[in-house]
Amino acid sequence: MKQNIFFAFVLCCVVLACKKDDKLTYDSTDNIYLNYSNIDSLIYTFAYSIGVEKDTLWIPVKVSGKRTDKDRNFVMDIVKSGTTATEGLHYEPLKPFYTLPGDSGLIHVPLILKNTDPELQNKSVYLTLRVSGGSDFNSNLPDTIRSKKILFSNRLELPIWWQYWAEMGAYTRVKHQLFLISSGTVDLPVRTNPNWYLEIPRTLYYIENTRSFLNRPFEWVKDHPEKGYVLTMRTDGTGDYDFYNAKSPGQKFHLKYFKQADKYIFLDENNGQIIL
Repeated sequence: MKQNIFFAFVLCCVVLACKKDDKLTYDSTDNIYLNYSNIDSLIYTFAYSIGVEKDTLWIPVKVSGKRTDKDRNFVMDIVKSGTTATEGLHYEPLKPFYTLPGDSGLIHVPLILKNTDPELQNKSVYLTLRVSGGSDFNSNLPDTIRSKKILFSNRLELPIWWQYWAEMGAYTRVKHQLFLISSGTVDLPVRTNPNWYLEIPRTLYYIENTRSFLNRPFEWVKDHPEKGYVLTMRTDGTGDYDFYNAKSPGQKFHLKYFKQADKYIFLDENNGQIIL
């Protein structure tokens, strides 16, 4: 009798254990954030596109949660405390809200920057964007991933990649400009990529192009007539030259003659020697 009771008890345990568990489901309002890697701020300059009065940055906005089959609205606004740019002068106003299409988890929102302020040639301005839930999303995620600062101007800015290549030396805007003219590229790899070392040979080639130009500017002008650059001697009796593009004579680079070394060396915006 005791044995039968024991078997009945075991059978009940097995039946209860085989009972299907209640299904756990996700039941929370989704969040939204800016889909950038670990970059403190974005840098943009109109200096790469001479004559362009406006340009569009596409800001990636991503959902943290489920996709749905209906359109959903969210808000992107400007954080005034983190902004020196002026609406209308430096950027076009944002819309009251933006719509994420149904079945989408990512959208790119246009931010239109303007190059109509002459002062952008002498200074940089910045604006801070922040995305929030609006009517269909939560705003529970940290500001660090819901906002991003954008620094822009009409002059060259220190690029992210510069710090990863010690061969470039200290940054100056004139050195940067001469690199763009002579290297054959506008960017070098950033060493956060796992396979960055595969780019070393090509990167050293670009840097060597700039080094050769700085050491042999007269030969470079002769060898690259398609670039449109010329060297003309200054009229101040120093023996120095101006290097500039024939189509843009207003932007000149000072090539100074150093008698003791019997060598011509470019000077940067601080009158420092540009050596690579």
